[in-house]
Amino acid sequence: MFILLKKINLVAKTDITLKSQIFKKETKMIMEVFKGGIFALKDYIATHVLTCLIPAFLLAGGMVSFINKEIIINYLGEKVSKIKSFSLASISSFLVAACSCTVIPVASGLYYTGAGIGPAFIVLWVAPSSNILSLIYTGNILGGEIVISRLIGALAMAFIVGWVMSFTFRKEKIEEIKLEKNLNNKRIIEKNSLTLLLLILISLLAPNYIVQKGPYIKKVSVWLFFTIIMIIYAVNKFEKEEIKNWLRETLFFVKIIFPLLLIGVFIVGIIGKILPSNWIEKYLGGNGIRSSFFATLIGATTYFATLTEAPFVDTLMKLGMGKGPALALLLTGPGLSLPNWIAISKVFGIKKAIVYIITIIFCGTIVGWFFGNFVLK
Repeated sequence: MFILLKKINLVAKTDITLKSQIFKKETKMIMEVFKGGIFALKDYIATHVLTCLIPAFLLAGGMVSFINKEIIINYLGEKVSKIKSFSLASISSFLVAACSCTVIPVASGLYYTGAGIGPAFIVLWVAPSSNILSLIYTGNILGGEIVISRLIGALAMAFIVGWVMSFTFRKEKIEEIKLEKNLNNKRIIEKNSLTLLLLILISLLAPNYIVQKGPYIKKVSVWLFFTIIMIIYAVNKFEKEEIKNWLRETLFFVKIIFPLLLIGVFIVGIIGKILPSNWIEKYLGGNGIRSSFFATLIGATTYFATLTEAPFVDTLMKLGMGKGPALALLLTGPGLSLPNWIAISKVFGIKKAIVYIITIIFCGTIVGWFFGNFVLK
């Protein structure tokens, strides 16, 4: 009896020890995963916020404050030639920093104030998928080759989306509202405002192009030099109220984008720790149609806040993702999402949403495959 009790006690102790070891192992794994997110966040804040995000937000605020939206919208109507309206919609969309959900009010506002369905859906696509901020940020992380491909791919897809939507729903007409007839004496942007935006752009680009090697403090010094020049110019050329409005719009972008950006970077760090590299190599490696399709599908269903797609794709490429699928994900990730699908269905109708989503997934797959095999080598 004594021996039996001793054996039972020994088994119980062994069981407790085993459970304790498993618990410690699982806790250690969770901590390692958490550390991966913290490390990614720490690295991001240390090397991107000052020289990249601050000028990027100032640029976005300046675009909203100083660019004349009436002139842009006035040339997107249904009666305007498709080449002209599609081109203007595509170009102007590069100046709108928005995610797949926040761009919907902009696109629907254009549509219901007289813009054609083609230009409206081009804005819906280009603004989140390839706005100027995301392009610059992508260049800082992934290089110029990817940026140029992303720009060309977005433009090609924009025209296809515009033509498909215009042709499919050509019988549906929205009453065209003329915003303003006499626009001869108005400019899209004033000279002083354009100069200020260029100075902000220089403060954004210069640190990464002038200082390509060496300690980060050198980049900060370059950024600070051009930022001081920009501040001096703004103070001397603009009224206090104009500067306040500019900073107010900038703060709006900070509040909307920055928290999501930090969350996105943290999640990217976690994914980098838990995602098996062999899975990435198997389904997203190479530049085949299947890999581009899976990348497009991931992008089309997952929500990405503006600017979060670049570090996410960078992580996947380090794990074995091909350049073609990477481009497909860069385009469709910020451009589509499940919340975006639902919102488009409510605002524009289910038929328009279905046609738009299928077109984007098809085009994203083909663009990723084409660039991966013939351009990004």
